[in-house]
Amino acid sequence: MASGIAAVGLLGVAFAIAQTGSQEKPLLAEQAFKNIQVLKGIPVDDFMETMGVMSASLDFDCSDCHVGAGTDQVDWPADTQRKIMARIMITMVANINKNNFAGRQMVTCWTCHRNRDKPLVTPVMDTIYGTVTIEPDDVIQQAEGMPPAESVLDKYIQAAGGAQRLAGLTSFVGRGTSVGFGGFGGGGDVELVAEAPDKRATIILFKDAPGRGDQIRTYDGRTGWVRTPLNVLGEFQLSGGDLDGARLDAQLSFPGQIKQVLTNLKTGPPATITDLPAPSSQSTLQKDVTLGQTHDVDVIQGNGPRGLLVTLYFDRKTGLLLRELRYGNSPIGRVPTQIDFADYRDVNGVKLPFRITYAWLDGRDSIVLNEIKTNVPVSGAKFGRPAPLKAQ
Repeated sequence: MASGIAAVGLLGVAFAIAQTGSQEKPLLAEQAFKNIQVLKGIPVDDFMETMGVMSASLDFDCSDCHVGAGTDQVDWPADTQRKIMARIMITMVANINKNNFAGRQMVTCWTCHRNRDKPLVTPVMDTIYGTVTIEPDDVIQQAEGMPPAESVLDKYIQAAGGAQRLAGLTSFVGRGTSVGFGGFGGGGDVELVAEAPDKRATIILFKDAPGRGDQIRTYDGRTGWVRTPLNVLGEFQLSGGDLDGARLDAQLSFPGQIKQVLTNLKTGPPATITDLPAPSSQSTLQKDVTLGQTHDVDVIQGNGPRGLLVTLYFDRKTGLLLRELRYGNSPIGRVPTQIDFADYRDVNGVKLPFRITYAWLDGRDSIVLNEIKTNVPVSGAKFGRPAPLKAQ
């Protein structure tokens, strides 16, 4: 067992080095938290993403493994039987991949658990004889008979306003409302700010729920920050896959540069996607937005910053981008982040989405914008570290 943990520890160090690249001294998990035994040597945001992979795979939340989580009496370092078992499982999965797949992450928590504490071990008749749900592979292969990826991107650029108009888009500011997963915290006031070529900030202030805290994501072209309500860290600087994802989101805010942002493009087979379900509370969202709609799409996959795997889904009728699905890395498997775009409207000759749903393993924000202004002055401070919280 000790040798297995050592192997995972070394895996974590190698993973951290590969993920952080030129970024200097990211805060590591064992520096931020106590009693870290297996997942050492990885940045804190990748550590949090790893917790998200486990929770999503077992349909758990923090309180299932941590004493008092969700209360002001939480004891994160305390060992519980489930925490001890999680360490054993991490070591087991790492050894399976090392010994059978040359270190490639072919087996993860999700492979067996699939939203269950205890994995199913026996075939279920309803599954065998029922309607088969076919889930696409993370990594797609070039499909025969499909249009080249470049032509799909050209169609998108034209649908969004054309190369000339898009080249003239240098900034935009959108304002609206957000509802978090389950309607928690009520409606938040949203400010979405972007500046070409690669700066972006999403600021959500929950004025009606002051104890909840703000939801802020920023990227200034080099560094990124996240402030998350009721999170164990509260606020942290991005590194690794999260930083790469923040950069990609900022770059894709300006459609005209999409062909320069992505490399190694492939076209997948025809597909159909359905919008994410409506939020639990729509009292602050526009009523005229169609939710849960199904779309026939062209699927394009490529690599973003530092090889980040990203899959894009374009509406076959309109050519517009409907979904961005990007995959970060963790020691126990890929970490998906999905961003859905809808309700495109013309803003000074450019089509921009007025509804954005941002879903990650630990939460979901449903944003509806009321207005977007383009090519307006933007303060550089918007993209830096979030301002200190004001005393309540």
